[in-house]
Amino acid sequence: HPLMAVSCRYVILLGAPGAGKGTQAQVLQERTGLVQVSSGDLLREQVRQGTELGRKAKELMDRGELVPDHVVIGMILERVQPCDGVAGYMLDGFPRTTAQAVALDRALEARGGRIERVLYIEVPDEELVRRLTGRWSCPQCGAVYHEVNSPPKGAGVCDRCGATLAQREDDRAETVRTRLAKQRPPDALIAYYEGRSVLRRVDGTRGVDEVSAELERALGT
Repeated sequence: HPLMAVSCRYVILLGAPGAGKGTQAQVLQERTGLVQVSSGDLLREQVRQGTELGRKAKELMDRGELVPDHVVIGMILERVQPCDGVAGYMLDGFPRTTAQAVALDRALEARGGRIERVLYIEVPDEELVRRLTGRWSCPQCGAVYHEVNSPPKGAGVCDRCGATLAQREDDRAETVRTRLAKQRPPDALIAYYEGRSVLRRVDGTRGVDEVSAELERALGT
């Protein structure tokens, strides 16, 4: 493979579910020209196209197994090569572990690239639970409410049809806490990037515009 252009920027966006990562990735893409690369989207695309990689990945996922790191890294490197016409790439959803981070660094270095900045949107667990829980829906007419953001006029009763509201299993606090424990960026990964002096922590509890502005400052744009 030819070496990647040195001017190409490689950035990683980290954050737990509910931290606003998806929203901020879109804003950053528009404002900085960095192209968002989601490992999950790439995998789904390979599966959809029925490529050799996609077929292998589908077999593994159907068996409930994880796709090996080297396969995901290979797929990412293919997507970010070459860097013509774009400012750079923003990786979302990968790496998830220190081993993946080390492997990604080695693969990028072999091609003349490097991770320049890791943006970590920090939100305390209690706030994440508040954001991710509290959603209730009407089993009759399908209206959706949120305890904090858009509560019904009468507690537990649908404004539209008067039916009793219900809560989905994955919107309950216990379920959300379990999910957060699994999907939050691990401390070891944060420490790895801090050790390489590329990590910038951004307070994700503020408004979307404030978070966007701080992320841009952290990028140096």
